Amino acid sequence: MRRNYIIIVFCLSVTTVCSQARKFHFVQNKMGSPFNLIIASEDSTKAAILAQASFLLIDSFSHIFSDYDSTSELSKLSLQAGNGFQSCSPAMWDILMQSKFAFEKSVHAFDISIGPLSSMWRIMRKKQVFPDSLRVKMALGLVGLSNIQWNVLQHQILLPQNGMKLDLGGIAKGYIGQKVIDFLKQNGIGSALADAGGDISMSNATPGTDGWIVGVNLPETTDDLLKKKLSLANYSVATSGDAYQFIEHNGRKYSHIIDPRTGYGVEFQRNVTIIAQEGTVADWLATACSIVSIKEAKKICRKQKAELFISSIEKGKMVVYQTRGFKQYWKK
Repeated sequence: MRRNYIIIVFCLSVTTVCSQARKFHFVQNKMGSPFNLIIASEDSTKAAILAQASFLLIDSFSHIFSDYDSTSELSKLSLQAGNGFQSCSPAMWDILMQSKFAFEKSVHAFDISIGPLSSMWRIMRKKQVFPDSLRVKMALGLVGLSNIQWNVLQHQILLPQNGMKLDLGGIAKGYIGQKVIDFLKQNGIGSALADAGGDISMSNATPGTDGWIVGVNLPETTDDLLKKKLSLANYSVATSGDAYQFIEHNGRKYSHIIDPRTGYGVEFQRNVTIIAQEGTVADWLATACSIVSIKEAKKICRKQKAELFISSIEKGKMVVYQTRGFKQYWKK
């Protein structure tokens, strides 16, 4: 369920935006990709201190949510599959509840229990080997968030089958990026942008500007952008596509974005961009809308008060689909 990253770009120049406040850019590698943070402040020391605190916050969340870290809380939960109810930390319970909500609202296209499938396909892509149908079927048999049991009062979760595995790759970066923006607001920073490897959350625009300028890339590319750019403030943006990771078999191209209902990567050649009021929602919507039909994607986004832009390659030509409200965010 993981998506490609660094597919949305924005201006990173450190420029004076009014008589005193300036934009300060900080970057560290986090969660497998560069995490870019821009803070507008009159005080460079304060900006640097809060940036360092933000990166420590990211590390703390990553240690909870990462399935690459064998010591993370997520990994430990998966290891206890089939061994009864397991207690969750407040942050883990929060993201699990939001993931459960996403599962229900996405017609089951977004499913964090996809871990057995995503792990298998990750290995197959690395080896460039296409798995046989039996192997896919066996992994698929361990997937299904509806099979998981929840103890809401005790904040406990039960993965009933040994071998079940959770994967937060389609929601964690958006969640963490939003938490960073919330943290900065709580510490007096009213204008900031957090780019968690392509999942972007932001607060107010910097003084003297209409919004943060965000570019959207074309389908099947890693660097080519649409000529139009987005201008946003107090929103989150997430984009999903298959330019980086895929596997080909018998002339068909399967994306790394796996449909948890079938067990196979989607075959659409499309990029999906979501604008939402909150980073977590933007993140899971970008994944879900890469899997469902375009009609269903629009329906899901409307219910979440989010906007959707899809650029798709159909019969060798680019075709664009968007919700009615998306056009208002293009920079004039």
